[in-house]
Amino acid sequence: MIRIQGQWNLVAWRRVMSDGSEAFPFGKDASGRLVYTDTGGMIVQMTAGGRQPLNTNDPIGGDVADRAAAYSGYLAYFGSYEVKGGEVHHIIQGSSFPNWIGDTQARPFELQGEHLMLRTPPVEIGGVTVVNEMSWVRG
Repeated sequence: MIRIQGQWNLVAWRRVMSDGSEAFPFGKDASGRLVYTDTGGMIVQMTAGGRQPLNTNDPIGGDVADRAAAYSGYLAYFGSYEVKGGEVHHIIQGSSFPNWIGDTQARPFELQGEHLMLRTPPVEIGGVTVVNEMSWVRG
């Protein structure tokens, strides 16, 4: 039985493009946490390294442009999950990216010891086909 339950720390989020290039959307110093519970719940949070603090104590206040820049370096969602063969299906109930709310997203995965690699299906972004690879280590 494949056992992905537990807490995972982000090693890297890498985008591989069909033109052979690659990018790290939140930088090579990104951090994150992925949790799969024994009862079928899941949550993921990823953040860019080097995000600047806002000039406010109110998390929904302050300068709109500064807030947009800060929150553009953060991605999170939660919901439930199911493992089906070589894929984990994330059933998204809430997300910092509202377009995903209500979606089920399949993530092909590889589990080798304490390392978990999740991939997105190929998607076209700006005329280039992209596969996102999120590498995690159990922690």
